[in-house]
Amino acid sequence: MDLILGYILVLIIMGFVTYFVYKKDKKYAAKGKWRIKESTLLLFTFLFGSLGAAHGLWKLRHKNRHWYFVVVTIVSLMIHLGILAFLIVNALKK
Repeated sequence: MDLILGYILVLIIMGFVTYFVYKKDKKYAAKGKWRIKESTLLLFTFLFGSLGAAHGLWKLRHKNRHWYFVVVTIVSLMIHLGILAFLIVNALKK
């Protein structure tokens, strides 16, 4: 059970971090300043930040026109939710 709670905590924390990275990049874009690399945004998305990236894509409307951002976000979200489901099912079997 500790593993499940830890995984959920990591997803939540990285979701917030990723959302604020997307928000910061959106702010930089509006001001015409130096931007955060797309590869960095995608890495944050894939490394447990898919919830925050999804929120940033649709709420901030940031990077939602780039098909690869949408695909990476959806695939990453499915992977992370699948891992969470796997952990929960295994915990219930015990």
